[in-house]
Amino acid sequence: MSVQDFFSAAWTELGLRAEGPLRLRFVIQPIMASVLAIRAGLRDAREGNPPFLWAFAFNGLRRAELLRQAGKDIGMVLALAAILDILYQWLTRHPLRLGQAIAIAILLALVPYLLLRAPVTRLARRKSRLP
Repeated sequence: MSVQDFFSAAWTELGLRAEGPLRLRFVIQPIMASVLAIRAGLRDAREGNPPFLWAFAFNGLRRAELLRQAGKDIGMVLALAAILDILYQWLTRHPLRLGQAIAIAILLALVPYLLLRAPVTRLARRKSRLP
């Protein structure tokens, strides 16, 4: 299977996943990841840490520490997202596609986490500076 075929199948099946069994996870998992991102962003602001993606991209000395911390914050939600997608594949009798399960987990859990953590840090810092 080529990379193009993989992404084509994943995109087609994504629509089926949103309407099939376990569709509530498309709401709950991004909410869980968002709550964890907000908590982590507030913690970063309290501790005076730079926004997560900025520090990860430009502070090579702390990169391993940041990965461990993000793994602790989001690892369980990411694993649960992958497990639920594998369960969906099994329930709907689709062939097991681990790559798609990982892609769905990243989409539902990791993307919201990464998109929210840094802005929350910035907003919390800005709010704490106001009189």
